[in-house]
Amino acid sequence: MVSQRTVAAPVHAIGVGVHSGKPTRITLRPAPANTGITFLRSDKSGHTVAAKAECVYDTTLATSLAFDETQVATVEHLMSALWGMHIDNLLVDLNNEEVPIMDGSSRPFVDLIKTVGTQNCRAPRKYLRITEELTVAHADSRASLLPFDGFKASYTFVSDNEVYKKYPNHVEVDFAKSDYIEEVSKARSFGLIEELAQAHAINRCLGSDLDNAVGLDENGVMNEEGLRYPDEFVRHKILDAIGDLYLLGMPIIGEFVGYKSGHTLNNRLIRAVIRCPENWEIVNAFEVPEMVDWKQAASLV
Repeated sequence: MVSQRTVAAPVHAIGVGVHSGKPTRITLRPAPANTGITFLRSDKSGHTVAAKAECVYDTTLATSLAFDETQVATVEHLMSALWGMHIDNLLVDLNNEEVPIMDGSSRPFVDLIKTVGTQNCRAPRKYLRITEELTVAHADSRASLLPFDGFKASYTFVSDNEVYKKYPNHVEVDFAKSDYIEEVSKARSFGLIEELAQAHAINRCLGSDLDNAVGLDENGVMNEEGLRYPDEFVRHKILDAIGDLYLLGMPIIGEFVGYKSGHTLNNRLIRAVIRCPENWEIVNAFEVPEMVDWKQAASLV
């Protein structure tokens, strides 16, 4: 049986919010079985926000949560890392409103968890198995969940900007065959330098720099070290989608397909899941074939 997991001990890091530009201390704390992922604002008298699809209030260049007047911004990279590390239950303690961006990928959160390890919660994992296709669309952008025995994700990135046409625009990852940590977690956020002023005008990307994002100008990648993957941009889109999908509260057995989609469509997709219970079923770990619990699970401790 595959058990639910949490971190084995508290662990913390300090970073800056990519949109707010404010420094933040984040502490990951163990949580009991069946409690899920909860964000705690220690600067707000311990007010909490659950990591749930229905708590998403803003998807402008990030996925942000709110409950009553308590907000937590930019949760997708951390949520993606928690999916990749099979963390089901966690208390995320923040002393500011935004999860720190770290290096723009989910790998720092993966490494943070690895420093203390994980522990079982003495309860079976639950999975949401897609039984019928669900698709949401806006203009020519689409996001879908399809039946699949395992978890697979593909993404197609389309842009009119000639710079992006220099790089691969499609990737498909089957997580029964590929390792999230090595194949996805290192992919960083990215953006065009010419769009930065526009983002600043709406109070976004105030903490963005080449230490936490891949910048592009008319010549291509501005970062001295170059790309971590030849197709880093589309891999980051998969990283984001995994984090957004994990707001359903459990891993999905199925296939995600994104075409020009982003946080807004991802959230519309998981809200569609909630509205359409006839398209899925919840199964416990003992009902899931061994191949489904992605290959790195057995090596996590």
